Amino acid sequence: MKTVIMAGGKGTRISSIAADIPKPMIKIGDKPVLQLEIESLKKQGFNDFIITISHLGHIISDYFGDGSKFGVNIEYYNEEVPLGNAGALFKIKDKLDEDFLLINGDVLFEFDANRFVKYHKEKGSLVTLFTHPNSHPYDSGLVITDDNKCVTGWLTKEDDRPEYYKNRVNAGIHVISPKILDKEIEKEKIDLDRDILKPLCGTGVMFAYDSCEYVKDMGTPERYAQVSEDLLSGKVERRSLTHKQKAIFLDRDGTINRYVGFLTDINDFELLPTVSEAIKAINDSEYLVIVITNQPVIARGEVTFEELDQIHDKMETLLGKDGAYLDGLYFCPHHPHSGYEGEVKELKIDCDCRKPKPGMLFKAAEDFNIDLSASYMIGDGDNDMGAGSNAGCKCIRIDRDGDLLAAVKKALDD
Repeated sequence: MKTVIMAGGKGTRISSIAADIPKPMIKIGDKPVLQLEIESLKKQGFNDFIITISHLGHIISDYFGDGSKFGVNIEYYNEEVPLGNAGALFKIKDKLDEDFLLINGDVLFEFDANRFVKYHKEKGSLVTLFTHPNSHPYDSGLVITDDNKCVTGWLTKEDDRPEYYKNRVNAGIHVISPKILDKEIEKEKIDLDRDILKPLCGTGVMFAYDSCEYVKDMGTPERYAQVSEDLLSGKVERRSLTHKQKAIFLDRDGTINRYVGFLTDINDFELLPTVSEAIKAINDSEYLVIVITNQPVIARGEVTFEELDQIHDKMETLLGKDGAYLDGLYFCPHHPHSGYEGEVKELKIDCDCRKPKPGMLFKAAEDFNIDLSASYMIGDGDNDMGAGSNAGCKCIRIDRDGDLLAAVKKALDD
């Protein structure tokens, strides 16, 4: 599979770091970020690259040449006239006879690329977006999907958005079929998101691949400083799903939000005082943060799946405004006891996922390659402690509506 790297940006926001070289040639550690991208993919079997260049592009081509000294093959397309961040794809489409990786040249990453491609093929997708949550969803473009991860909506930074939304951001990494280039776009400059991807929303051919793996752009001095620190510490490498992960699993009601009994009204959802700070501390650590919650209100017919999703969107929105995010969320919709008016009979079962059973933790461990013995379960009830213990996690119990930050600090300091 070929990889196309878009490396033609001017990098005006990071010009204070290096104004006389292309942004992808800015060094993180002792190597340009573009070299780190190529090396990461090469070790996973991706050897054929096409790099699109423009601004000071000769610096890139002089450094990498034909790629032989890096053990790969590199071709270039030089935009003599700016074509937008996707115009070059139409100029090189004759070289793209099968699905290809498309990556921004200013992103530091370490992810399981073969797992990503496998997902793309399993979905039968024409485009698969690598998506993740971030600490600033309020000023990022948002990707909206259905339950099958098929992309149904795309909100750019300029678009109006709902009051509450899921924190899912396009990370700038894609698997794309050349079939989407078989059309004419009557513009001098073509924008990848607005002109190519966004029109595919709701067509059933574009999917999101949600991942916790490390993918961050270094487009501002502040972000450059952060990714440099993360690379030096080894966090970038360790976050790849080719390595075992650690997680802090959190209960929801009484741990993240104020306990109101069976929460059925979105207006009753309120974050507890230290929650955002606690989750942000996990985000900054080596741990993933994953919510594990029983929601029998679904089986009891008191809340629909759509209404629960809206409640969780509110949770993600409130956290995002505070610079915090969740890596994953799992809920059990079942309830073993019958006799409720309006109950959903097919959900009235004795399942394997309802806490204190460990099914949700096992599913998260499979999805995120988690070492459960190195992970924690934090919650306010016997069911939380039982589920964590049954999964082999270390457990920390807090009082209902208690101080989550103190518990998280205890886990991180262990």
